[in-house]
Amino acid sequence: MRRREFIALLGSAAAPSALWLQAARAQQPAKLPTIGFLGAGTPLTWKPWVAAFEQRLRELGWVNGHTIAVVYRWAEGQSERSDEVMAEFVRLNVDVIVAGGIAVPAAKRTTSVIPIVFTLAADPVGGGLVASLARPGGNVTGLSNQSSDLFGKRLELLREFVPGLRRLAIIANSNNPQTALEIGDAQAEARKLGLEATITTIRRTDEIGPAIETMKGHADALYVVSDAFATANQVRINAFALTAGLPTIHANREYIETGGLIAYGPNYPDLFRRAADYVDRILRGAKPADLPIEQPTKFELVISLKTAKALGLEVPPTLLARADEVIE
Repeated sequence: MRRREFIALLGSAAAPSALWLQAARAQQPAKLPTIGFLGAGTPLTWKPWVAAFEQRLRELGWVNGHTIAVVYRWAEGQSERSDEVMAEFVRLNVDVIVAGGIAVPAAKRTTSVIPIVFTLAADPVGGGLVASLARPGGNVTGLSNQSSDLFGKRLELLREFVPGLRRLAIIANSNNPQTALEIGDAQAEARKLGLEATITTIRRTDEIGPAIETMKGHADALYVVSDAFATANQVRINAFALTAGLPTIHANREYIETGGLIAYGPNYPDLFRRAADYVDRILRGAKPADLPIEQPTKFELVISLKTAKALGLEVPPTLLARADEVIE
């Protein structure tokens, strides 16, 4: 065989291999845009909110496992867990971080590059998360649950339910820096209404029972400052409050499903749906610094007739008429 023909033969034999390799590379799936989702509570307590978040993503064309990848992690009310998860998200080089509650400061501390969308922040400006609501700046944006503006309304509702209300117990997680702001606001609103407010702080699950037991006979009602720790322990809190004969007021309806008396606050599933809108805009090229902080637009009043009956309370007809939901 002539030398030129031999070289041509080798080339023709190698060509299919090269073409196969090129085709194989082309068939390798591209990396899906990835969301690192850190829930401050537990998968069970956040289930309805996650469902609302994923449903809205699907409506926008982002299907988990097909057009997007969502990595879920849970802090379960432990602030130290948030730092660990955020470090993991940085290692994974996720495209967007979604966080709520105590997880938000950890996210901000961990990265100034990856976009962060927060779902539940009581006071984004006062808490140092953003420069202003209109111009957040940096890599952080999201939704405020406007807690500081709702304390007075909740106490007015509670006083309407408990006409003889004079002594108010407030219970909060001292491990969460955000609760300090809420406690101060709640105390100020209580003073405006002529109520005597007593603060009790808890850090561990085993402190809940003894803390509420000490309120028996010394308080007329209990205001529960909502955060991931309280949400994870809502069944325990409501059970001890009921045993102590204390009517409770909460920030969202989930507490009422587990034995609380009355709740008034933002519709949380709606906030999580709107968080998905932020994620969509960021994945399509928007910068967090250019996306203003949004506030709740849907609020709901939820009452438990079962808990009212157990406490021997009659639900005022005016409250029943205004309630968005009544749990039998």
